[in-house]
Amino acid sequence: MISVPSKEKWQGALYSLVVVLVGWWLVSWLLRLPIIPSPFAVFINIAEVFSTRMEVHVLYSLGRIMGGIMVSILIGVPLGYLMGAFERVNRLLSPLVYFTYPVPKLALLPIVMLLFGLGEASKLIMIVLIVVFQIIVTSRDAVRSIPQEIFRSLRSLGASRLQVFTEIILPASLSEVLTATRLALGTAVSILFFTETFGTEFGMGYFIMDAWLRVDYLDMYGGIVVLSFMGFLLFTVIDLLDSYLSSWR
Repeated sequence: MISVPSKEKWQGALYSLVVVLVGWWLVSWLLRLPIIPSPFAVFINIAEVFSTRMEVHVLYSLGRIMGGIMVSILIGVPLGYLMGAFERVNRLLSPLVYFTYPVPKLALLPIVMLLFGLGEASKLIMIVLIVVFQIIVTSRDAVRSIPQEIFRSLRSLGASRLQVFTEIILPASLSEVLTATRLALGTAVSILFFTETFGTEFGMGYFIMDAWLRVDYLDMYGGIVVLSFMGFLLFTVIDLLDSYLSSWR
C-alpha cells in the first residue's frame, strides 16, 4: 500500500506556496508594471488557455522528461550494480564516470545537436546525460555499502545470484536510486527548458520563450508556473514510489 506524504509535508508545501504567492502579489502591487502581473491574473489566464494552447506543450515536456528518467534508470542502475558488485568492472568504468560526470552538460548541447539533430533524440539524450551519472554513482555506492556478511549468509544458504539481487541488492539500494533521481530532476527540468527553445514548436520551453517574444507576459508567467508545478508533480510521484517500494524501511 502506498503511504501518502505526511500531513507535515503537505502543510509545509502549502505554506511555501502561500509565501511565494503573497510575495509575488506584493511585488506586482508595489511596482505596478506589466512585466510583473499579479498571480491572480496569471492563474486566471492559465485556466483560460490551458486546454486550448498550453496542454499540448505540457504533454510534450512531461513525455520527454519521463522518457529521459526511464532511460537513465534502465542504463544507470545495471551499470551501478555491476560496478558495486564486481571490483574489476568498477576499476574499468570508474575513471570514465569520474572524467565525464563533472563536465557541464549544457556545454555538450551543441555537440549533441550536431550529432543527433534538433529533434526529440537530442532532448532525450541531454536529460539522460544529466540524470544517468548520479544514478550510476549512487547505485554503485549503495551496493558497496551493504555489509559483506549479508551476502555470505545468503550464499551459505544456497541462494543464487538472482536471489541475492532481488532479496538484498535491489531493496537496499532502491531508495538511494530514487533519491538520486529526485536530486537530478531539478537540473533536468532546467536543461529541458533550454533544449526546447531549439528546433521544436512544442514543449514548455518553447511556450515560455514564444510568449516572451510576443510580449505576452501572462502566458510567459503562466508557462513558468505550470513548469514549476510539473516539477513538483514529478517530485511527488518519486516520493510516493519511494514510500511504496521502500516501505520496509
